[in-house]
Amino acid sequence: MRPFIHDDFLLHSEAASHLYHDYAANCPLFDYHNHLPPQAIADNHTFADLAEIWLGGDHYKWRAMRSNGVAERFCTGDAEPYEKFEAWAATVPHTLRNPLYHWTHLELKRYFGLETLLDADNARYVWDIAHAQLPEQPVQQILRDQKVAVACTTDDPADSLAIHEQIAASGHTTRVYPTFRPDKAYALGNPAAFNAYCEKLGAAAGVEITSFDDLLTALEKRHADFHAVGGRISDHGLETALASPCSLAEARAIFQKVRDGSVPTADEQLGFGSLLMLEFGRWDAKRGWTKQLHLGAMRNNNPRMLRNLGPDTGFDSIGDYSQASNLSRYLASLDDTNELPKVVIYNLNPADNYMVGTMIGNFQDGSIPGKIQFGSGWWFLDQKEAMEWQLNALSNLGLLSRFVGMLTDSRSFMSFPRHEYFRRTLCNLLGNEITNGELPTDFELIGAMVKNICFGNAVNYFGLDVDPEYTAHG
Repeated sequence: MRPFIHDDFLLHSEAASHLYHDYAANCPLFDYHNHLPPQAIADNHTFADLAEIWLGGDHYKWRAMRSNGVAERFCTGDAEPYEKFEAWAATVPHTLRNPLYHWTHLELKRYFGLETLLDADNARYVWDIAHAQLPEQPVQQILRDQKVAVACTTDDPADSLAIHEQIAASGHTTRVYPTFRPDKAYALGNPAAFNAYCEKLGAAAGVEITSFDDLLTALEKRHADFHAVGGRISDHGLETALASPCSLAEARAIFQKVRDGSVPTADEQLGFGSLLMLEFGRWDAKRGWTKQLHLGAMRNNNPRMLRNLGPDTGFDSIGDYSQASNLSRYLASLDDTNELPKVVIYNLNPADNYMVGTMIGNFQDGSIPGKIQFGSGWWFLDQKEAMEWQLNALSNLGLLSRFVGMLTDSRSFMSFPRHEYFRRTLCNLLGNEITNGELPTDFELIGAMVKNICFGNAVNYFGLDVDPEYTAHG
């Protein structure tokens, strides 16, 4: 019996196999959005065990474990590392048809050479095999082994950039860049938290923040600081694009209201964020950056678990927000003054795929190929079926050939096989259409497109420096 993860896993035609093995498989990874901790990269951290590298921070696995009746102490609690891993191993057989089943076994094979179908009975065997290999896989070795050419972490404007400077000075072949994520700058619902954030941001920028104008100055200063260490990407996690009218005078008054400890109205919060988002867009355009808009997550649905565990612990959902009008107004406001930067739009609700696929065509301006991008399947949509939905919508409504490809959006250094998962899905989709006569049997033409989607388009689009070791093979 051949192993589950075999050479032609997910590839269901000779054409698909040819596209993957001869064009996609050897492309380096350009991971332009993730949540990896840069300190671990700078320290070349070595993981103690599978629980640390594989389960810590992984809310995908926690959700599955909870659904399987696993108590919280084995997910985010105080259970011993092996106990947590054993609980996960017992859950894996119950994840059949969930992408976690595919990812789990891809990761075990790619990192540890294991072809075992993980379950409770072989948990100790898998733990011991991985434990013996982990000392040989510190973080920087993982990045080399997985051929990660670029990794863009997600950083708050108030975060220190010294870690990124340390990584850049190390000579490591993987280029690691910060991404500007200023969501806390317009999170006004908790005045105490916002005011504390202003103090932290002001210290990072060397600006005393006592007014809205000071806030803008500090944020713009940090935007410039990110640019100075090589950052060229911003990112925003939003329910919908922020596009409510707000004057400078109104923003100043709202800022003072929060500084005085009062919670602004919902409309005031939307207006304040909208004004900031326009400023962020102008800075991105001025410096040649790319803006990422992550739209549609309904976060923190379980108030009790939010109180107990905090955010980002697996209690978020797809939201059914109305997206089109706000997104159109936001993009149009920047385009109207020729200040629209490159933009990647990720939607979390697949019902919005065709909306996003048509919206991006409204703001392509001929300056660069694919200036406005329909981003890859994100979060709950980063699995085979939803990847195909996104690829089909983009193909039908725009130019798949200009797509900048996949990313991990992960906190785990074991998530890089998600690029392989995407590449196999892409090649299978195209290969089947070649087999059916819906695309020409021209592997030079279609293979070149595959290589560009996997690596080349991202290199050209984001404008980030890549070590020649990777560009030579991309």
